[in-house]
Amino acid sequence: MGVAPLLAALEAISRSRADRVLRLRGSLPAGDGWEPFELLIFRGFSSSVSHPTAFDPDQPALPEAARIASAELLQGPLDPAQERPLAGPAPVEAFLDPAGWR
Repeated sequence: MGVAPLLAALEAISRSRADRVLRLRGSLPAGDGWEPFELLIFRGFSSSVSHPTAFDPDQPALPEAARIASAELLQGPLDPAQERPLAGPAPVEAFLDPAGWR
């Protein structure tokens, strides 16, 4: 599955789980190498905390070349001072099943 359909599927699941935040970590192509990224998915939207993204919400928040290394499910809404991990880190595919968001 490509990055855009993957993000769309995760965003769709997150719409019905307002009490969950999915954090994706990985790397993006940068010049001659790769640099780390962090992306949060909450209430149907993806938001990068490490890189600028397009203003258009219909555009994927990550380029197709992105490498997603892991996903972590957190209690939402997110409180950076007191994060509450619920699952993961795990492969992102583990969260394509809505049951994995419980």
